[in-house]
Amino acid sequence: MHKRSLLQFAALAAMAAHVPGALAQSEIRIAHVYSKTGPLEAYGKQTQAGLLMGLEYATGGSMTVAGKKLVLIEKDDQGKPDLGKSLLAAAYSDDKADLAVGPSASGVALAMLPVAEEYKKILIVEPAVADSITGDKWNKYIFRTGRNSSQDAISNAVAIDKPGVTIATLAQDNAFGRDGVKAFKEAVKKGKLVHEEYLPAATTDFTAGAQRLIDRLKDVPGKKVIWIVWAGAGNPFKIADMDLKRYGIEIATGGNILPAMAAYKNLPGMEGATYYYFGIPKNPVNEAMVSMSYKQFKAPPDFFTAGGFSAAMAIVTALKKTGGDTKTNALIKAMEGMSFDTPKGVMTFRKEDHQAMQSMYHFRIKNDPAMAWGVPELVREIKPEEMNVPVRNQR
Repeated sequence: MHKRSLLQFAALAAMAAHVPGALAQSEIRIAHVYSKTGPLEAYGKQTQAGLLMGLEYATGGSMTVAGKKLVLIEKDDQGKPDLGKSLLAAAYSDDKADLAVGPSASGVALAMLPVAEEYKKILIVEPAVADSITGDKWNKYIFRTGRNSSQDAISNAVAIDKPGVTIATLAQDNAFGRDGVKAFKEAVKKGKLVHEEYLPAATTDFTAGAQRLIDRLKDVPGKKVIWIVWAGAGNPFKIADMDLKRYGIEIATGGNILPAMAAYKNLPGMEGATYYYFGIPKNPVNEAMVSMSYKQFKAPPDFFTAGGFSAAMAIVTALKKTGGDTKTNALIKAMEGMSFDTPKGVMTFRKEDHQAMQSMYHFRIKNDPAMAWGVPELVREIKPEEMNVPVRNQR
């Protein structure tokens, strides 16, 4: 009987560990709300993989900070704003999450921002990109480790904005696409932007949009570039098949996940700027992540793996600063102006809007037969201090 009682007690204790509040003092509960399914599923899964590897790396494999166990709670927003909003509320209230990370889509992030404010709890935005997240829709509970549209735009302008260049843009008709183009327009100082083409996010046939772009550019003298801002399904690079070379039109774009960069193989010499590519940064954190990824997945870490890893590094750095204190005001105080190591090198949360200031990478595509994707070779690292990223939150 005695042995049975002990077993029953052990079982009850194990159950209690998963009851919110039961052992809260010995746990730090982190909710991850992301696109486990839906249009940005590939992005979400990479972020999740990076977050887990990052927490393991940052805690030296212990998954504890200041003697408290890190507990990760996963929620699938399916890329739906209303669902993301309700899941974050449930994470803060029912699951007693101390802080949250996510989501994958900008539209979902914008729906989630007021929830963080209502519950007065931290939301680390990773990897949603729209400027408005740390801009006019921002509140003091929002920190972002992911890059924003301005960082994408300014770094891409560094790569392609030159005197005499005529530029047209092709983007998704959503928060990500429109914020991306708006920031890019502001960043272009030397060239001339003459046309903006917006297509539905789920577009698979780009013929009509491409024809409008060609008609606008074909008779313009000098260098002509179509700058593409696209996320998720659909391959806008198919427009290269419409004989753009005949009209002297080039394509430029930012970085992307490796499967999407298979389309870059046909565009050797194309230039742009990227947030991350595993072969570019040279630092111990990136080396560790690359090694962990090959060991665990038999593949290199991808674009959003680095983002998840960076979010984990930010969380653990902040918790170490507070000695494991998860009170929101203590975390905000620790995180404002905080610098932390990531696979991209050091990032710093800017005090004004909590946007992570970070390097971007000007690249030129090389077609390496050994790789299934176009390889972005580093032209040069664009340091945070070189990018005049606007503060847009009217704080």
